[in-house]
Amino acid sequence: MDAAAAALSIHGQQFLDDRSYEVSARTWRRWEGTSPGWPSEETATVLHDALGRWPEELGFRVPAGWIRPEAHPEDDVRRRTFVSVTAAALMPGPVATQHVDPALIDYFQQQLEGHYRADMFLGPHDLVGTVSAQFQLIDKLIRSAKGETRRGLLRAGAAYAALVGWLYQDAGDLGAAAFWRGITQEIAARSRDPHLVGYSLVNLAQVRTDLGDGHGVIDLCEAVLEDDRVVPKVRVMAMQQQAHGASLTGDRTAVDRLIDTAGGLISRVDDDLPWGNACRRTPGYLEVQRATCYGRLGLGREAESL
Repeated sequence: MDAAAAALSIHGQQFLDDRSYEVSARTWRRWEGTSPGWPSEETATVLHDALGRWPEELGFRVPAGWIRPEAHPEDDVRRRTFVSVTAAALMPGPVATQHVDPALIDYFQQQLEGHYRADMFLGPHDLVGTVSAQFQLIDKLIRSAKGETRRGLLRAGAAYAALVGWLYQDAGDLGAAAFWRGITQEIAARSRDPHLVGYSLVNLAQVRTDLGDGHGVIDLCEAVLEDDRVVPKVRVMAMQQQAHGASLTGDRTAVDRLIDTAGGLISRVDDDLPWGNACRRTPGYLEVQRATCYGRLGLGREAESL
């Protein structure tokens, strides 16, 4: 599966003339599982060019409204793909002013918790369209809202953008993930919320981890940890992600130090923020991270024991 994903990535880069195109091994494994997510239109064209078959001929379940992209010039495929990724974040022009009820903030926060649960059952492909559409609605409301209502919607918007970025990253589309991580950072900065700003930097560090840039991961996480205002949950997230960066640079001592320090903060995580709750929801969360770092360091037996 690793070899197949790598070969398809190389073929796609040549076919699309886009060196950033990649299909991850994790995505290929999901395709061969019991519930393969529907590939993007760009990937559908790459699969067809490489294998001579469209996704529905390869065992994927056809979504409603699917129309084969039988004859798109390569430049048009790339343009359409970029638009599909960015359209929900870049709604052009001013919008008609409307009254924005403050109760919408709680509504979007409750919906966000539901999306996190749905992600565990559905995976990224079936959810990304729904969440990005809700982000577009939040962005539209932000343009009319005022005062604390606007600040609250900005906080909600940053959390939604972060989830969209994760869904693209989980689907193996690092280009789209990086774009949405940037949107997350922009909205977080506009909200003036130090916890969200820190969270947005950890999100960027996650992309750097998948890119294999250990020093970039460490730089971003250190920037988060330098801010004493962030809640313990954000500090835990930054430390465990920095441990991944340390594993990429071959520093086992730093991996253990960071994971152990983060473990001492878990009992202090008591905020009611609707995002970033894996450390509370997932049993053995930090030991899972340690095992992943050990595997990256080549310590297979120790990782397996964890």
